[in-house]
Amino acid sequence: MLSVEKIGGTSMSAMDMVLKNIICYNRSGAELYNRIFVVSAYAGVTNWLLENKKTGEPGIYHRIAEYKDFHQSLYEITERLQAINKQYESIGLNLEVANDFIEQRIYDAENYLENLANILASGYVSDESILQAAREILASIGEMHSAFNFVNILQNNNIHATFIDLSGFYDHEPYTISERIENNLKGIAFDQTICVVTGYAKGKEGIMREFDRGYSDVTFSKVAVTVKPAEAIIHKEYHLSSADPAIVGVDHCVPIGFTNYDIADQLADIGMEAIHPKASKPLEINNINLRIKNTFQPEHPGTLITKEYLSPVKKIEVITGTDKVLILDIYDPLMVGSVGSDLKIMELFKAYDISYIFKTTSANGISMVIWERSFKKEILEKLQHEFEKVMVEKVAIVSVIGSNINEPHLLANVADILTKAEINILSVGFSYRKVNLQLIVARNDFKKAICQLNNTILLPQPLLHTL
Repeated sequence: MLSVEKIGGTSMSAMDMVLKNIICYNRSGAELYNRIFVVSAYAGVTNWLLENKKTGEPGIYHRIAEYKDFHQSLYEITERLQAINKQYESIGLNLEVANDFIEQRIYDAENYLENLANILASGYVSDESILQAAREILASIGEMHSAFNFVNILQNNNIHATFIDLSGFYDHEPYTISERIENNLKGIAFDQTICVVTGYAKGKEGIMREFDRGYSDVTFSKVAVTVKPAEAIIHKEYHLSSADPAIVGVDHCVPIGFTNYDIADQLADIGMEAIHPKASKPLEINNINLRIKNTFQPEHPGTLITKEYLSPVKKIEVITGTDKVLILDIYDPLMVGSVGSDLKIMELFKAYDISYIFKTTSANGISMVIWERSFKKEILEKLQHEFEKVMVEKVAIVSVIGSNINEPHLLANVADILTKAEINILSVGFSYRKVNLQLIVARNDFKKAICQLNNTILLPQPLLHTL
């Protein structure tokens, strides 16, 4: 029973737990094999190479983009990655071999980047294509590092392992990503080895051009589609839970247990990402089930995501949301009876690469919720030029999600709970398919709203989380 499994960056950093809880848990001998692992870079490494995903703090990439010297930064990153190597010597990593490997790869990357920087400085080609290539080269370093180390550790623990390097560092064939994956996996006896695959995959279409920091999910998905496993598994440092444990407390939430790909998309839309939505689609289309497991609780089956799952009883599966959003309220008396107001807004959003996550309309107004990080002052100025009044406010969005929540009193119950907690609902949305009730509240009411709904609705529900 072949499986394709992805190990996230935080889990990769806890390599001793990966060995104990993923590789060897309840397995020995031949049972160790028939598994392909797609691995992320160690926690924080891609942030150093590109930029911090959450704060935006610049990494080496931004030195290249700003025409600054990057050679010293590469030397420093070599030292940092070799310091990471030192942490795993006690569990079997051959330190000398691992250090030599990453030093050579960064040396080669430096040569590639130097050539790109020279071309960039010449002014003869577009900045975008050159800088995109620089991002690809830098990103690949993190996964080459972690995957090589993983294989070395497994081999030194007497487990047969094969390094599948999709970085294309020394392979300049113009493969697509899927072709590179298929070519590298060809002829391997999966029942006799553990394959460790780099989460970065080089392809002529450019994996980061469309997916950017979600690229390892895409590689994982493409590997699964190539080999058609019995199951795809993602190992994270937490469960996919009914609410955020950091908000409601670990004792006040449970793993979701079962859900479907539609619900996974709803979660991804507000930042609670089990898997990148563009990576989940191929799995769904190919009827490959996805399991989300907690690296640190190997005995727990986790959450199984399938195409067809529908809760056998009407129940809410997740209460979640984010307080990192803005609401744009656009008013103009000329909207009523006219056509094209939405189009003007959408054309502007497209120009600035903005996707909204909530929308309501009235005769004279349109309200949209967008991520705060994507908002720019120019957007407000252009909207104000087109419409009579535009208001922007920092808010939070609360989502009540489930595969089977279509019942008459849901909205009334949710509104009643928030009213009793003296939380004002600023706006509300509920699509016809009724899988995601969205409520807009003041930002300082966000955590209170999540806790009130969780404690009043989720905790008293019957638990349907046992396999």
